[in-house]
Amino acid sequence: MTNTRVHAMRAIMRKDMTAVRRSKGVILPMLLVPTLLLLVLPLLISLAAVSQQSVDIGSMLKALPDAATRDILSHPKREHLVLLVDGYLLAPLFLIVPLMLASVLAADAFAGEKERKTLETLLHVPMPERDLFYAKVLSAFLPALAVSWIGFSVFAVVVNITAWPVMHRIFVPTKLWAVVIFWVAPAVATLGLGVMVRVSARVGTTQEANQLGGAVILPLIFLAVIQTVSLLIATLPIALAVGAGVWVLAIWLTVRGARRFTRDRMAATV
Repeated sequence: MTNTRVHAMRAIMRKDMTAVRRSKGVILPMLLVPTLLLLVLPLLISLAAVSQQSVDIGSMLKALPDAATRDILSHPKREHLVLLVDGYLLAPLFLIVPLMLASVLAADAFAGEKERKTLETLLHVPMPERDLFYAKVLSAFLPALAVSWIGFSVFAVVVNITAWPVMHRIFVPTKLWAVVIFWVAPAVATLGLGVMVRVSARVGTTQEANQLGGAVILPLIFLAVIQTVSLLIATLPIALAVGAGVWVLAIWLTVRGARRFTRDRMAATV
């Protein structure tokens, strides 16, 4: 890829990120959702878990796979509730958050241009159609990933500090946590983007994009919830393999979307 094409893509990405910062309808979910899910909720639940160490969690453990139950029971009893809450029950948030953020940003990718009456100008930018499509994907992917990783860092600090009186050690993240956050979560976000950017290109407003894309994103969120706990009790090679499978599907969807994307089709939807 030539420097000219790279500069053109960067210009599109900078423009999109500037538009996002100025849009309250986009920036508020980007900040509020991670703050609530990755800071406020873990803080409250962790404090409650630490203060209720003697609670019998036998019924809750029955809902977990046997491997997770054995892992928790292998530690001292005072640590059981903290490990259950911070190690497993809150885990699905870390695939839901990047998927939600990427979807919100992707919904604005082309539909937002139509609402702001800037699509015609965008379509006349002298750059290949695939570069334009990929620039839009990256404009949603990079902020969603950055917010998710920062949110996880805050989460790790919060739960380790609040649980220190019980755990007396740093227990988050583990190697499997790292795989989920830095390997699987970006793949899941890309998978959502592969769907939402194409939806955004076909509808007239971001509200329509969110409504139509929600029919696909909600099942993905449900699968993400199931997958997260499963990965945290899997072996490292299995977790890496699952992430690779999600990446293959996500890249296939994105490349296929780029091949089908044309300026003529976009202009016809205005």
